[in-house]
Amino acid sequence: MANEPTTPKSMSYPTDGDSTYPVQDIAAAWERERPGTPVTSIGIVTPIWRLAKLLGDDRRRVLAQAGVDAATLDLLSVLRRSGEPYMLSTRELSRRSLVTAGAISQRVARAERDGLVTRRPGQGRPRTVLVSLTRAGHDLVETTVDQVLGREAELIGGLTPEQQSHLTELLRLLLQQVQHRLGDDRISHVGDE
Repeated sequence: MANEPTTPKSMSYPTDGDSTYPVQDIAAAWERERPGTPVTSIGIVTPIWRLAKLLGDDRRRVLAQAGVDAATLDLLSVLRRSGEPYMLSTRELSRRSLVTAGAISQRVARAERDGLVTRRPGQGRPRTVLVSLTRAGHDLVETTVDQVLGREAELIGGLTPEQQSHLTELLRLLLQQVQHRLGDDRISHVGDE
């Protein structure tokens, strides 16, 4: 029949509404109410959205306890990952952070006001601004990165190392394919425009 559900048996969802995994209930309800509705993406996209929210909320709590916001940590992290002397131009910071020049300018001004970075004119090209980590910025990123990444390692610790590796590769492939289909290769934080 043309209106029968098209979900493969290995992906079929219970229809009793008592599932401990609400994603199954969502897919089952669509199958029941609109037979033939493509529901296989629900089992992937919905958990990704829920995980993004849970992980984002948890990261914000960890950062709040550390006394730093996500944008500042991103700026400091980009500088720290660049290696010694922990200095980049604002143009390079914008490129590596995947945010606009205006956003970088605001981040740098806020971090400079807090004593976490310094900025100075670059040599050779007019309007080039170089941004460097201060000792305080370096210390803050060292401590905070350990807190954030340690917490996130704890949260995914229910998966074996092999499962984590497999999931990492699957997510990399999915991200590349979705970016290609959308014609958008930018990476941004959840909820950013």
